[in-house]
Amino acid sequence: MQIKEFPILEFDSDKNPFIKPSGNIAPIDIAERCVLCFFSEAIENILNKHPHKIAAYFKAESLKLPMYELEYKGGKIALIQAGVGAPIAAGQIEELCALGCRKFIACGSCGVLREDIAVGHLIIPSAAVRDEGTSYHYIEPSREVEADAHIVREIESALAKRNVPYITAKTWTTDALYRETQAKIKQRKAEGCVTVEMECSAYIAAARYNNVEFGQILYAGDNLGGSEWDSRGYSRRTDIRGMVLGLALDVCMGI
Repeated sequence: MQIKEFPILEFDSDKNPFIKPSGNIAPIDIAERCVLCFFSEAIENILNKHPHKIAAYFKAESLKLPMYELEYKGGKIALIQAGVGAPIAAGQIEELCALGCRKFIACGSCGVLREDIAVGHLIIPSAAVRDEGTSYHYIEPSREVEADAHIVREIESALAKRNVPYITAKTWTTDALYRETQAKIKQRKAEGCVTVEMECSAYIAAARYNNVEFGQILYAGDNLGGSEWDSRGYSRRTDIRGMVLGLALDVCMGI
């Protein structure tokens, strides 16, 4: 490790960390495919429709999130509530890998930087600008990180077969939702970002570090592309959220 002016740039490639997930978490008999979903009500609806069991828990002080294993369309798949923010995103990938999962699809919402993208329109992140801190502990510093092209194609194919409109685009991952300034929004748009969220680049980096597959489906939520912020009531669209979880489960079963 080389000492840098800014600590966040001091990447260490050592894969023998002081605290290992495998030191505290033993592998279990669990499905290798796992969906991380941010929508609690959508998870509850899916659980009401499919036989399931609680296989494990993700615990982090105030959080205790059950990890379910579902019987889904002739197979088994894991499902867990996703935690908000890059540190928890990477932590969940680490612990789920330690349990035995190897193929991941995350589904959530995002802000849009273009007013013409309607609420509920789907976005597949192809790359993420790394404006968060967690990813810098997993892969070498870079301005952005590319998503797994194979998984992006798998998601695109699944949505196209179902005639679900989508765009594939770059996203902006940030740590600070209340520091999305006009200047930063302008810069990210100039870099080609269409959306803003808080986990994607950390998910990609942690998955790459653990040598597992990861992809993400986002739906367009609030609008940051106008002169003022507009929530557009996106969080109340339970119809969209349930649809997105269903798509994520289907995609994950196919990879």
